[in-house]
Amino acid sequence: MNKPFEKGKIYHVFNRGCNRGLIFFSNENYLYLLRKVKSTYERYGVGVLAYCLMPNHYHFLLKQKTDRPLSDWIKTLFNGYVQAVNKQQKRTGTLFEGRAQHVLVDNNAYFVHLARYIHLNPVKAKLVKNPADWQYSNYLEWIEKRNGTLVNREFIRSYFEKPKFYEEFVADHIIDDSDIQKYLFE
Repeated sequence: MNKPFEKGKIYHVFNRGCNRGLIFFSNENYLYLLRKVKSTYERYGVGVLAYCLMPNHYHFLLKQKTDRPLSDWIKTLFNGYVQAVNKQQKRTGTLFEGRAQHVLVDNNAYFVHLARYIHLNPVKAKLVKNPADWQYSNYLEWIEKRNGTLVNREFIRSYFEKPKFYEEFVADHIIDDSDIQKYLFE
């Protein structure tokens, strides 16, 4: 069971589609959700640190900046998203496998490894070869190659002095299929 959210804490928030089905049916769905995130997160006292939207699930690293629980924002954001998608897709019913899950991120090492894990999701799913090629995460903001607003660069610099250090940290965990074959047969 998820523990209550607390002011000043960082959380990994995630959910997936019902029966592992799609939650994003088109590029416009991804963009719609990102516009909703941008227009609401500050009002709810949410700090967006890292995110990745995948075809059938999502990950966010969020900081609760006020006494208002992150769950208020998550509920508002995704209830509105489901209503819009259901209307667009001419469908009814649930889109997600229940409520969003969350895990407290309570140490620095866990935080940086989790950010890398989140940003590498599209690579591990074989959607792209490099996380920089997936437009529905804030990896490009972390490495300062896109000027998006869903990022806290000051917070990132407290972990990685230069963007290239994070880029190298992530690249160290990208193994392509030919590398895997090489390791298996050596």
